[in-house]
Amino acid sequence: MSTSDTVEPDRPEAVDHDTVPPARKGLLALAAVLLALPVVALMWVGSYSRDEPRLGAFPFFIWYQFLWVFLCSALTYTAYRIVLVARPHRPMDDLDTDRQERA
Repeated sequence: MSTSDTVEPDRPEAVDHDTVPPARKGLLALAAVLLALPVVALMWVGSYSRDEPRLGAFPFFIWYQFLWVFLCSALTYTAYRIVLVARPHRPMDDLDTDRQERA
């Protein structure tokens, strides 16, 4: 990396972490709801503590919980992508470039 690519604190293009826009609270709340859905659905045992309908040889109790394995991963990934959009990118300063230049 050349010295023209580094950021110096006394230059106007240096990163000012106080001017980064705040996180979008509505999107963060949506991500929290997506993460809470599997917890609520699986703790409400009365909704799936039955034998019928069966999926092949598996009772409803088993395949319902197994379905939530995939739903959980999809909801977690979706919440992660929403959080990336909701929280603005905060670029780091040039601490790593100083270490690389000394080496």
